[in-house]
Amino acid sequence: MAYDILVVDDEKLIVKGIKFSLEQEGMQVDTAFDGDEALNLAQNKDYNLIILDVMLPKKDGLEVCQLIREFSNVPIIMVTAKGEDMDKIMGLEYGADDYITKPFNILELKARIKAILRRSVKKVEIESIKTDSIKIRDIEIDIESRRAFIDGKETNLTAKEFDLLMLFMKNPGKVYSRDSLLNIIWGKTYPGDARAVDVHVRRLREKIELNPSEPKYIHTKWGVGYYFQ
Repeated sequence: MAYDILVVDDEKLIVKGIKFSLEQEGMQVDTAFDGDEALNLAQNKDYNLIILDVMLPKKDGLEVCQLIREFSNVPIIMVTAKGEDMDKIMGLEYGADDYITKPFNILELKARIKAILRRSVKKVEIESIKTDSIKIRDIEIDIESRRAFIDGKETNLTAKEFDLLMLFMKNPGKVYSRDSLLNIIWGKTYPGDARAVDVHVRRLREKIELNPSEPKYIHTKWGVGYYFQ
């Protein structure tokens, strides 16, 4: 399968290098050099993955990521020249699936891309789902179309948020540690840490809970992890 990838960075040499490297892997690569151009491409083509730099002219990468999340769940890897943890977490809070910090090794970037592309619900616990849909109280998810509905109204979830919700709903009452969720949803080779789990659970609560600070669906087992009630 030839994957369609969008690479967005205002440093043309970096874009050229990433494009060349990914094309050597048989991927189809489009490029953009500012936020407006990136958003326009994302709106008009279904990409398998987007590599999105944080520092962009016209619209910065975080704003572009947030706008893309209004209409697409395409996996997004944020690229930042800054090393602060807060910047990384901010990228995840805006809907990114992963991040990488400049300067990076192209082999590491390719490994992350391949891991995300392979990860489209290839987890054993998720693959065991046989039904076309799952409904628990006000929440219903359609497995085939990967759509989620709250009280009959569709809510837009990122790929990771949907995977988390599907896993929780398939196993209500089962407590998952952060490390366990990291391995199941992100994969054992994911180089990040459990903070990614906390960020995605918080974002998921904001989308499915009437009052995220007092959740009725996704609960915290203090000192252990998370479970779906």
